[in-house]
Amino acid sequence: MSLQQLNECIQKGRAKDAKEFVEKLLAEKVAAKKILDEGLLSAMSVVGTKFKNNEVFVPEVLVAARALNMATAALKPALVAAGVKPVGKIILCTVKGDLHDIGKNLVRMMFEGAGFEVVDLGVDVDPSKVVEAVKETGASIVALSALLTTTMAALKDTIDAIKAADLRDKVKIMVGGAPVTQEYADSIGADGYSPDAASAAEKALTLINNRS
Repeated sequence: MSLQQLNECIQKGRAKDAKEFVEKLLAEKVAAKKILDEGLLSAMSVVGTKFKNNEVFVPEVLVAARALNMATAALKPALVAAGVKPVGKIILCTVKGDLHDIGKNLVRMMFEGAGFEVVDLGVDVDPSKVVEAVKETGASIVALSALLTTTMAALKDTIDAIKAADLRDKVKIMVGGAPVTQEYADSIGADGYSPDAASAAEKALTLINNRS
């Protein structure tokens, strides 16, 4: 039984095998953190890179994410027992007026694959709900998605609501979605922008590592 076998199971989306490999590795006294880093997260990093380079597509990402979720569920008790914590907590949503969730869901998978705990608020989320989530969860990043030019203004509305609640210095804010650009992100005061799901995870890790 090897971590490389587990890694390959995740990449290929073999969920049942991945779960069984986790259980066997734990039985062999392999450290939970090692299984997480070398078996699970590194596999999703490969999937993310391939997705970014158009070497795999949405269906492959979905099955890999399902395998990751099953393997993580099997590993979670051991991670908790070992005191292993997520690299950070992210609030994720599609903004008010926008009902698109496929891109958001892909981003969530990439965040989870990078080791983040994700608080997914769903779609069509009012700025006030984001503000409440920041207060309640203590998340260090807010990631906002808009897929339509008509809903892009809600990105700014949400950032303004976070500012008005005097929470702006508590979180880093990322934005993305088809019509969003780096220039627009800069103009509304976002801390980060990413053009695709794989880049979003990389940007989130950069923001976490650069926190003062």
